[in-house]
Amino acid sequence: MADHQEASVTLPSAPASVTAARRYVAGVLTDWGLAEGSDAADAVRLIVSELATNAVQHTLGQSPDFTVDVLLEREELLSIGVTDSHPSMPRRLPAAVQQDNGRGMVIVRALAAESGGRLTVRPTDGGGKTVWISLPWAPAAPR
Repeated sequence: MADHQEASVTLPSAPASVTAARRYVAGVLTDWGLAEGSDAADAVRLIVSELATNAVQHTLGQSPDFTVDVLLEREELLSIGVTDSHPSMPRRLPAAVQQDNGRGMVIVRALAAESGGRLTVRPTDGGGKTVWISLPWAPAAPR
């Protein structure tokens, strides 16, 4: 495997793109031989779903698309970035028990912390932001 691999997809800012983003990242993990079906791969799919959902919810009707980037460095650090054009930074909202939303970033932060990873948010030159999650990733054991 190369020392550094990356993949990227730009998707329309539409609810169906959340599933497309999750499938895209799952396909990249499979192509790179990264333990499809492992707990780590499942966590990454959940993280992508949450970040893509936020991108769609905050840009729907305002931006035509969002981008998902996947980076693997030295077979040990997997980073997922979701870029959208909305200027506001993600923040933790108090979620009432009855609410259907407001827990996405709490879930993402918890998954990152549980795996020893980190979550960062960076503004983009175009006035939007990229939400990055970086996770330690052990190479798949040979079968």
